[in-house]
Amino acid sequence: MRVKKGVSLLLAGLLALAMLGGCSTPAAPTSPGTTTETAAPRSSALAADFITAADLKANLAGTVVIDARADKDFAAGHIPGSINAIWQLFAKVAPGKPGDKDWGTLNTAAEIAAKLGELGVDTTKPIVVLTAPGGWGEDGRIVWMLRMAGFSNSKMLDGGYAAWTAAGNEVSTDPTKVTPTTVTIASLDQGLNVTTDEIVAGLKTLKIIDARTEKEFGGAVDFGEARGGHLPGAINIPFGSQFNDDGTLKSEADLKALFTAAGISPTDDIVVHCTKGIRSAHMTLVLRALGYSKARNWDASFYEWAGNKTLEVVK
Repeated sequence: MRVKKGVSLLLAGLLALAMLGGCSTPAAPTSPGTTTETAAPRSSALAADFITAADLKANLAGTVVIDARADKDFAAGHIPGSINAIWQLFAKVAPGKPGDKDWGTLNTAAEIAAKLGELGVDTTKPIVVLTAPGGWGEDGRIVWMLRMAGFSNSKMLDGGYAAWTAAGNEVSTDPTKVTPTTVTIASLDQGLNVTTDEIVAGLKTLKIIDARTEKEFGGAVDFGEARGGHLPGAINIPFGSQFNDDGTLKSEADLKALFTAAGISPTDDIVVHCTKGIRSAHMTLVLRALGYSKARNWDASFYEWAGNKTLEVVK
C-alpha cells in the first residue's frame, strides 16, 4: 500500500511547524560529504550507537531504515526501502507554539507506538536512523525516543545520507510501500529525559550542557525563542563540535577530550539541552556511549525555559 496523500499533507504541515520550532536545517558549518571514503569502524563504545554505511549496506535486507530528513529531501533521493519519518510525528507540536509548556515534548507511549505501526516500522528488526550532516541531529532525537521506548536495537548512520551516497551506494526516488505493523510500548524510560521543573530544582547541582551554537548561547533568537541567552551556569558545547568535516562523528578519544576540556566528568549528573531537544538528544546518546552514564536529554529545552518569564536567562 502506498503512503496516502493525507500522510504527505500531515508531513508538510509538521515541517512548517519545524521551521518555527528552530529545527529547520541550517547551513552546514563545514562541507559534509567532501570525502569519498566510508567512516572507519567505530570503537566498541560508539559502535553501540553508530553504524557505518558499509555495514548498513551489508545488512540492509534485514534492517529497518528510518530517514528523518524533510519529505522533500527524501523524495529527491533515499536509501531503497527506507521509511520517511520526521521527529515532529512523535511530539506535541499541534496545537500550540514554541515556548508553550510541553510544546515539542514526546507524545505518550501509546501514541508513539501507534505512529511507528502506521509507518510500518518492524521493531523486531535492527533499526537504523539517518539524517543529513550539518543539520540538527534528528536521527539522534528518534533513536533517543526509541531507546526510551525500549528498542535498544536502534542506531544512527554515521555520516548520514551523505556517507551513503559518497560510497556510491544505490538510491531511489520511488515512494516506499508501507505495510502497517503492530507496535507495543509498555512505557517510556524517563531516566533518559528531564523536565523543566527538575532543572529548576537542580540548577545549582546539575552540569547543564547547552548544545546550541555560540551565537545562540550568547543571545541570538533566530528560531522564535521568546528570549535570548542561556541558563545560569550552563556550559556551551556546540552540537557541531562533535563532528569531522565530512559529517562523521569524531573519534572516542577526541570526543572525550572535548567534554573533558569543558569540565564534564563521567560522574557528573548531566543535562543536555538545545532549542527543542533535538541536538541535545543526539549529544546525550554520545555521552552515554562514552560512559557518562547520568547524561539526560531535556526535550522541552530552551524554548520552554525562555517562554516562562519567571525563569532567569543570562547573556
